[in-house]
Amino acid sequence: MEFTTLRIETAPGTEAADGIRTLILNRPEVLNAMNTQMFVELREALHQLAFDDALRVLIFTGAGERAFSAGGDLKQRDGMTDGQWRRQHQLAEEVLLAVRDFPRPVIVAVEGHGHGGGCELALMCDYIVASRAAVFSLPELRRGIMPGGGGIQNLVCAVGMRRAKKLLFTARRFSAEEAAEWGMVTELAEPGQAVADARDIALAAPMAARYAKLAASRSGEVDFHTGYALDIAAYNVLVSSDDRLEGVKAFNEKRAPSWSGL
Repeated sequence: MEFTTLRIETAPGTEAADGIRTLILNRPEVLNAMNTQMFVELREALHQLAFDDALRVLIFTGAGERAFSAGGDLKQRDGMTDGQWRRQHQLAEEVLLAVRDFPRPVIVAVEGHGHGGGCELALMCDYIVASRAAVFSLPELRRGIMPGGGGIQNLVCAVGMRRAKKLLFTARRFSAEEAAEWGMVTELAEPGQAVADARDIALAAPMAARYAKLAASRSGEVDFHTGYALDIAAYNVLVSSDDRLEGVKAFNEKRAPSWSGL
């Protein structure tokens, strides 16, 4: 499938063999607002990338310097029937859950505006690197709806219930520095430098990274003993992996490991 609203590129400063790709929202003329075509293309791109054995880390970002994404394209939505709106939103739900459940680490690099669905997409990623000039909001209550892309659940988890409620009720914009202070943004960068250096993540054994992501993502959804049982089940799978043998061998031979992903 050829993409008209996205670009997939090797991450800046890396080689294709490093396995670090950027998935770029590419509608800068409308602040990378997400229309139906973008949701269709995101669904297809994420499916393709999930089965790319060479991929180690995926980085979301937006084209241009003004925005990661301003959210859903409200100009396209103007005049939609209820059925058309719900069908488009079903696509959005599939995309956002595919990001959350993606089998490899997913980082988002936010420059400029990240509002509505753009903020929700960022919150679905494993962690957020944001320019100090970035600004976020969830303004849906002032549009007669509410966040429908996991934003409420993820925001409560990231910043706490009471602060999340205030941000939702007031729809106020908040800075990247505030988001970092609250724990939503993981790392701040200077403007123009938000694309994360993911090379350290790419050093991890692929299967180990996949299982660690799964266990960490589920930890907030279950009680401790259930989560720990998942940890141990995954741990015991890794004990029997070729990469466990390679990791120990490489350590003792004082060299970089050569991962097979098996």
